[in-house]
Amino acid sequence: MADDKDVLRDVWYGRIPACFTLHQDEVTEREAEPYYLLLPRVSYLTLVTDKVKKHFLKVMRAEDVEEMWFEYEGTPLKWHYPIGVLFDLHGSNSILPWSITVHFKNFPERDLLHCLSNSVIEAHFMSSIKEADALKHKSQVVNDMQKKDHKQLWMGLQNDKFDQFWAINRKLMEYSTEDGGFRYIPFRIYQTTGERPFIQKLFRPLSAEGAVHTLGDLLREMYPAAVPQEGEEKRLLVVIHGIEPLLETPVQWLSEHLSHPDNFLHICVVPTPSD
Repeated sequence: MADDKDVLRDVWYGRIPACFTLHQDEVTEREAEPYYLLLPRVSYLTLVTDKVKKHFLKVMRAEDVEEMWFEYEGTPLKWHYPIGVLFDLHGSNSILPWSITVHFKNFPERDLLHCLSNSVIEAHFMSSIKEADALKHKSQVVNDMQKKDHKQLWMGLQNDKFDQFWAINRKLMEYSTEDGGFRYIPFRIYQTTGERPFIQKLFRPLSAEGAVHTLGDLLREMYPAAVPQEGEEKRLLVVIHGIEPLLETPVQWLSEHLSHPDNFLHICVVPTPSD
């Protein structure tokens, strides 16, 4: 069970300062001022931007408004990725606030999923939790929960209530002493280059001999280029929640403490900054 509550709180309350500006091609009745917001790393863009939408609708005519979507430097931002993952993939800690462009037309059908209500986000979120529990516990924990427990997980995320969320989520982080960890670690490795949006395969927290698997072991198997050989210059950064964990960190510990609320460990592999 995840016992280090300070780490869980730090992860939950991670914030990214952002500046939302309306795209220059949008038609407005008067100039649209930028809108500043602290974005929760563990949430989803479409869940926390109601205020952004209301702000820009004040200067627009109803007939000029279609579905709101976001981009950063020409890249449409996938709302179904957690905000922290989007920032670690595309943003930079050296350039803050994160400058996000808001659109109300020309929705990029090929790049983004539609999200017309919070129920779409809830369905995606719960689907991820169920997938993660299938990997961790053969779905036993999530299937034993009542509907109100599922709702409490969602409401905890939606309303940014750490204690409400973790009162239920802790059950999803438990395992028996004899197992020594989850059945498989739910993880996704993201990269800015490459055809596949992310890498996701089966990976156990322990070897067949019972040795603890580390982040380095996971990467060497799934993404060898992310682990520099001896004497080799580091070309890629491995980032989880904006930090670079030590490659010696056990993946079981990372899964318990640094997973997003969807119960997946989201790992971003990005090029080392050139400056």
